[in-house]
Amino acid sequence: MSALAAGLAYSDQQDLSPDAFPPLVLVHGAGGTRLHWPPQIRRMRAGFRVLAPDLPGHGESPSAGEASIAGYAHRLWEWAAALDLPPFVLAGHSMGGAIALHTALKRPGWLAGLILVGTGARLRVHPTLLEASRDPDQYEKAIQQIVDWSFAEDAPMELVRLARERMAEIDPGILHHDLLACDRFDIIGRLREIELPTLVLCGEEDRLTPAKYSFFLAEHIPGAELRLISGAGHMVALEQPEVVAETIQRFMAQLGWASPAP
Repeated sequence: MSALAAGLAYSDQQDLSPDAFPPLVLVHGAGGTRLHWPPQIRRMRAGFRVLAPDLPGHGESPSAGEASIAGYAHRLWEWAAALDLPPFVLAGHSMGGAIALHTALKRPGWLAGLILVGTGARLRVHPTLLEASRDPDQYEKAIQQIVDWSFAEDAPMELVRLARERMAEIDPGILHHDLLACDRFDIIGRLREIELPTLVLCGEEDRLTPAKYSFFLAEHIPGAELRLISGAGHMVALEQPEVVAETIQRFMAQLGWASPAP
């Protein structure tokens, strides 16, 4: 069951005591939907309120997509304001991590913490993938390439098949603009400005955003914690949902409640 606010469809899972911790907002990556966060994370029952929006043009969100990380971040801010959220923990996967980093720099008072999953301070996209995603005749090839690079070698075939089917449902123009937004993103020189509790997660077999990206984030964001997860690639949350959920719960428990901004 999803709701709609500021043009974004979202799920909102509240435990019996949601005021014990800051809300957790989950933001998916390029060409994805909120379902890229598995139920073990979207429906955590540990005193957390967990919200997962579909970005504009993705999933059940009816509005058009954006062509920049700043554009997506602005739409997310409108959504958070419409819900009158107190300071929240923003978890972003891949492109969602870029949105989270941009928010940490532009609206730090809105956040209680960051969780950066399979992402980086710069997200260059291979030129052949950009070209394939732009050409309708090569679109299926682009999807296949992304999916091939997204999972660990031993990932279940059914999980890979389902990911391919879900990505194929996204409008080709949306995916191409998502990849352009990633390719243009670069805050590599500004990470030390971030002053928020930060957890960095990455699958050890990530080929799209290799572990060196996460090491760089953890080394340059003051106080950031790094967790590498074995048996997982870029889609680490789908491949190792219990491990990711446990790691997020532990990080959230360390934060406690963040009082609403005045």
